[in-house]
Amino acid sequence: MKTHGSFIVLAVLCCTGNAVSIRPDGSPGPQECPSDALKAMEYARIHIGDSGIIEIDANQSHQSPISLNDGPVESVLWSEDLGWFPIGTRLYGQIWTGGPSVVIRYYAARPPDSGPIPICGVARLGKGQMKKLPGSKPGNAILEFSGAAVYIVDEFR
Repeated sequence: MKTHGSFIVLAVLCCTGNAVSIRPDGSPGPQECPSDALKAMEYARIHIGDSGIIEIDANQSHQSPISLNDGPVESVLWSEDLGWFPIGTRLYGQIWTGGPSVVIRYYAARPPDSGPIPICGVARLGKGQMKKLPGSKPGNAILEFSGAAVYIVDEFR
């Protein structure tokens, strides 16, 4: 690991090819949305701020609580379409559990009968519901709910 200012830079390349800086609290730092993802989202009629409902981990659908580990995640869109991505679209991203709340960033979507399409999205829940529950260990987070909203973004903050 290298330090860069107040951030620790880890080689988290995800699907963007860009390293993600890690804040002192363990959460990921800012990251630009790649231009190919911005173009793909425009083509797919997905706009900044659009949202849909997801199951955070396709392997733990409709469970409570769920346990998430640092690393890649496969989520599934389940209650409404997102642009021309229908229900059942898979979202691929990265989970960080190092801070007080879980951070999930999405870098690709795979609609049924299609190949992966680059996107930029984040998982969100209101009222602090992405905060880790007691019993979470380093590299792991326990969340009360298996579902969240995914929001399309133009950059990660």
